[in-house]
Amino acid sequence: QLQLVESGGGLVQPGGSLRLSCAASGFTLDYYAIGWFRQAPGKEREGVSCISSSGGSTHYADSVKGRFTISRDNAKNTVYLQMNSLKPEDTAIYYCAARKRIGTVQAMCVPSGGWYEYWGQGTQVTVSS
Repeated sequence: QLQLVESGGGLVQPGGSLRLSCAASGFTLDYYAIGWFRQAPGKEREGVSCISSSGGSTHYADSVKGRFTISRDNAKNTVYLQMNSLKPEDTAIYYCAARKRIGTVQAMCVPSGGWYEYWGQGTQVTVSS
């Protein structure tokens, strides 16, 4: 069974940092592009960041550029989202999602939820003093 599990969320003060993890089970994450999305109460889901299956291409939403960093550790079958200088407006449930490459053609990083095939259950991030 293919499964993505997010972890690392929590409560942090403004200006603080968190590192979210997206761990895969049942499949090898190497072959997948991974996207991070978030949804705050009453708001639409927003693409935060993504990384291609090769790791050679990344994308960040303007709202997080310069503060968040996406990376992947294929040996640990995990993708990370390092979040620094957190702001109250970063408060949301964060989800990771995966899309498999086709053959040997890398799966591109696309900041749109409709691109991805598999989704995790989410982890809550709350930024508050």
